[in-house]
Amino acid sequence: MITMLAASSVVNSNLACSSRISSSSDFTSGHSWRPTEAVKLARTRAVSSIRINCAATKPAKTPAEEEWKVKRKLLAEKRVRSVDVKEALRLQKENNFVILDVRPEAEFKEAHPPGAVNVQIYRLIKEWTAWDIARRAAFAFFGIFAGTEENPEFIQSVDAKVGKDAKIIVACSTGGTLKPTQNFPDGKQSRSLIAAYLLVLNGYSNVYHLEGGLYAWFKEGLPAVDGEE
Repeated sequence: MITMLAASSVVNSNLACSSRISSSSDFTSGHSWRPTEAVKLARTRAVSSIRINCAATKPAKTPAEEEWKVKRKLLAEKRVRSVDVKEALRLQKENNFVILDVRPEAEFKEAHPPGAVNVQIYRLIKEWTAWDIARRAAFAFFGIFAGTEENPEFIQSVDAKVGKDAKIIVACSTGGTLKPTQNFPDGKQSRSLIAAYLLVLNGYSNVYHLEGGLYAWFKEGLPAVDGEE
């Protein structure tokens, strides 16, 4: 009786996760309906035939979650160039480059370069499901921004605010780097480099990256404003 109950609980728990099993005729084909044999056969077939499609399964990987080596390769192929903060300021003033600040809105409001456009690439996670909690932990582990999720409207917002013909310098807090270093032989990804990858992936052709990020911008004492502008 204990064995039968245990087997039953396994089957029931799997079925609760949107399981699919073979039909009852499969279980009994060529066999009599003697209770003991039917239970043994059902138990064996259930273990091997149940296909679990659980609702808690991780969603398909998005482009932003692609491996850094893949992102870096495309950025190199599309000739995405890094510029330091002084060069970025010159390009903004003399060549009508747009500084695209991809930090969260709250950080943007604290301080940003004059004329910068804010489209956050990650936003605060709105839900508290088990999967959302796991994603918060994952983002914190990689040091991106605790408690955030990818902004699904990032490209649409950039299209609306900036446009594909614009010359863009993508900026975040730390910047990351495309250059190999002793500690990071493949460079180091950042929010701005992820954003640059998404932009070139979606047809943007004049994309630059702010080396050193806005931390370097403010440290150099370059112009900054607060609020919405």
